[in-house]
Amino acid sequence: MIKNVKITTIPRLLDLIAPHSCRGCGHTGAILCPRCKNYILRQRQLVCPNCKTPLKSASCPRCKSLPRIYTIGPREGLLDDLIHTYKYESVRALAPVFAELLDEILPQDLPENTLVVPLPTSTKHIRERGLDHTLLIAKHLARLRGWRVSRPLERVKNTVQVGSSKSTRLAQADAAYRVKDNFVPDSSATYLILDDVWTTGATIKAVLKKLRAAGVDHICIALLAYSELA
Repeated sequence: MIKNVKITTIPRLLDLIAPHSCRGCGHTGAILCPRCKNYILRQRQLVCPNCKTPLKSASCPRCKSLPRIYTIGPREGLLDDLIHTYKYESVRALAPVFAELLDEILPQDLPENTLVVPLPTSTKHIRERGLDHTLLIAKHLARLRGWRVSRPLERVKNTVQVGSSKSTRLAQADAAYRVKDNFVPDSSATYLILDDVWTTGATIKAVLKKLRAAGVDHICIALLAYSELA
């Protein structure tokens, strides 16, 4: 009897046996070559993802309710292509690439007891893609920095926010996540919330409120990209 191969197993096999071509320049050998990686980092400018104000540091003087936010860049060009390829084509080889980019932009003086908190991915998307995209990046980033991954959040609704209005996103995000009942915050740790793209900020704001209510004092945020749209 011939069994159907799950579609998400195909990208996994190709990751293992096929040589990658750089998504930026086409050079064979790596999915993002050092030259294109440096190009992304050179283009980076400090901008508040919430109000789009140019910044001198990761803290926005206008958005005082938000903690420090570190982003690789706007979701456009090569960075946008990498995110789309990773999420929708299930190219697992991009997880360590994003971790390396985040490692480059995050301050080297973040505490040793920083805990990386990946936002929970919906079970529907995990099944479709064959990976939990934020968790996979979080594990690679934690390994690079000698940190640990912490998962105090759980997703209780699998609402898809793409295409929703800002007000709808806020309501959906508030209902979609909760802090686990057995979570005990570490008062000495810094919790680094990890997400892929800041669009309206609804998800980050919702989990930020819930973590603070649960007793988490020290929080910062790491993003792959932010949308240029408010």
